[in-house]
Amino acid sequence: MIPDEQKIAAMIGELPSWRLEGREIVRDWQFTDFASALAFVNRVADLAESADHHPDILLHSWNRVRLRLTTHSENGLTAKDFSLARAIEQQQQSINNHIQQP
Repeated sequence: MIPDEQKIAAMIGELPSWRLEGREIVRDWQFTDFASALAFVNRVADLAESADHHPDILLHSWNRVRLRLTTHSENGLTAKDFSLARAIEQQQQSINNHIQQP
């Protein structure tokens, strides 16, 4: 079920590093090196497999990662997207020393 705009605003408010772009939530990371960016992508892949919910992943410019979450079967955002985003945030905390701050 796709949440209404108020619910989406509340859920995105709980994920301050994520932004709403159309029917997706999006987040960018910059890592200290390519290996760290790739390791993060692999950790996200493990989370996605466990959740049976798969983000669009872009690894670019040798150390940058962009994730886009949406529920394709619902043509919009669902609780699955926000749940996976929260899990990714928790995973990211374990590798903070490899993330460059803007």
